[in-house]
Formats: sequence, C-alpha cells, structure tokens
Amino acid sequence: MTEILSVLYIWLKSAHVIFVIFWMAGLFMIPRFFVYHQESAEGSEEAAKWVDRESKLIKIILNPSIIVVWVLGLLLAYNIGAMAQGWFHAKLLFVLGLSAYHGWTVSYAKKLARGERRLTGKQLRLLNEVPGIASAIIVILVIAKPF
Repeated sequence: MTEILSVLYIWLKSAHVIFVIFWMAGLFMIPRFFVYHQESAEGSEEAAKWVDRESKLIKIILNPSIIVVWVLGLLLAYNIGAMAQGWFHAKLLFVLGLSAYHGWTVSYAKKLARGERRLTGKQLRLLNEVPGIASAIIVILVIAKPF
C-alpha cells in the first residue's frame, strides 16, 4: 500500500488541498448565512430560504469535504511518516478543533431551522473568525514544521 501511496502522493496531496479549500469556504460561509438568517423575520419566507441554503451548504459542500479531507489527510500523513512528528500532532489538534466547529455549525443550523436563535449577529460574526485563525496556524505548522 505504501508503494501505491508514494506513486499517487502528489495527486492525493492535490486533492487534499482542493477539498480543504472547499471545506474552509463552507466554514467561512455558514456563519454568514446564520447572520442573514437571524436578521430575517422569524417564520418568514426569507427565513425558510435560509434554512434551505444552510442545509444545501452542509449537505453538498461541508459534509463531503470534511470526509475527503480526513481520509486523504490521514493517508498522506501515514505515507510521509508524519504520525510521530510534533508539528503533525499540533496540526491534528487544530484540525480536530475545526471538525468540532464544523459539528457545531451543523448543530446550530438545525436549531435555527427550529426557530431557536441563541446567538446574536455579533457573536456569529466573531465565530466566523475561527476557521481563518485555525487555518493560518495549520498552514504555518505544515509549511514551517516548527517542531
């Protein structure tokens, strides 16, 4: 299997980066959708449209992307022997955090669909910064490999 991974490495890495971009795009979009959703009148046609948009973003972009990112990421890490390196452990911690954030967004979309509006627009705008900060740290860990 290692030989096959080595031959396909550059293609797997390319696909991993592509799906990371898709996943991050979705993670940047969904909190903005939540802000617009919460600013619409409760029970309105506009609110129903936001429920549909959020659901499609989750089902078409976010969920498939996170699966591909994890599968390819673990294959790549195994192939280069990263599992025993400190930078990889730190990266893994941040990817786990982003995955938890992803889970939270899916959960919050369900709450909004039920009419529960627990956070303010300002709180959602602040939460929108989480994927940007995490992705910057992940990129530094992968490129610089500081430890």
